[in-house]
Amino acid sequence: MKSAASAASAAVATPPLPRPVGLAARLGAFGRSVWPGLMMSLVVALAAVGLGGLEREAVGKVWLEPLVLAILLGAGVRAAWTPDERFRVGIDFSAKILLEVAVVLLGASVSAATLSSLGLGFVAGVFALVAAAILVGFGIGRLLGLTPRMALLVACGNAICGNSAIAAVAPVIDADGEEVAASIAFTAVLGVVVVLTLPLLGGLMSMSGLQYGALAGLTVYAVPQVLAAAAPFGAVATQTGTVVKLARVLMLGPVILVLSLIFRDRAAGKTGPGLHRLLPWFIVGFLAMIALRNLDLIPQAVLEPMAAASGLLTVAAMAALGLQTNIRAVARAGGRVAAAVVLSLAALVGLSLGLIAVLGV
Repeated sequence: MKSAASAASAAVATPPLPRPVGLAARLGAFGRSVWPGLMMSLVVALAAVGLGGLEREAVGKVWLEPLVLAILLGAGVRAAWTPDERFRVGIDFSAKILLEVAVVLLGASVSAATLSSLGLGFVAGVFALVAAAILVGFGIGRLLGLTPRMALLVACGNAICGNSAIAAVAPVIDADGEEVAASIAFTAVLGVVVVLTLPLLGGLMSMSGLQYGALAGLTVYAVPQVLAAAAPFGAVATQTGTVVKLARVLMLGPVILVLSLIFRDRAAGKTGPGLHRLLPWFIVGFLAMIALRNLDLIPQAVLEPMAAASGLLTVAAMAALGLQTNIRAVARAGGRVAAAVVLSLAALVGLSLGLIAVLGV
């Protein structure tokens, strides 16, 4: 009887098994945890876009792009107030996932068709230049004491397309917010300086429109900046600079793929990583978008909205990185990062002039 009573009491005391949580409930819980930080990142991003618009209205052009303003605003908020645990999940989500989605959408803006006007020899030269510039820039950064990830961010930013390349490479090499913020901040400032001073160099060297357009396309960071830098030398310089710049942008896919292979292999150790580790989903998506675009499988009507969405998501991700950034840590790395950016850009200009001379542009 005792054993029966004990068994009965044990059965009563045993708690019921937890009910399985459905997918909808899990997604709802995740959404509630992400929402506060996501909204904060979006608010900072929209403020940055608004400031960029005010800047354009006030001075006629945008000197500090919304992407840079988002980092500065986010870092300013972080300096005045440290977000608590409620916001961290959403901020981390914005800094990582939104950026990866933006990289995928960015692939739809890469067109290989415009490269044919330069010829295969010049396109091959551009690819070789980008590879050499990354290696030289990385070496300069390491000699100046930067971490490998910071040195890679600076090198890729200079060699390919400035802030966009830094933003695309960062998740591949697991760079933290402070590294991304520091490299983007100094690269952005130098990008403006290049736009202002490159025409002076072209004039001093008595370059033709074709030569100067090639130089602008090989050295200036963003496509709008290429247009601004090349405009003083006329339509030929502007058209050539745009095409050459697109050839550099086309290198972003191979570069992030190679870096993914290198860094995922290191992270996996000697056990041998699986394909999903070697090729993160957003890299596959980026390359797929390039293929779809150049096979004319993406309607022309959606290309512009996709580019706009990529830009806005990138700004939101940069806002989140700013919210993760300790300004004091960035300031400590400031001198070395600035020196690495300047010296890497100087090396890029030298390599570009050499390529132009060798190919007889």
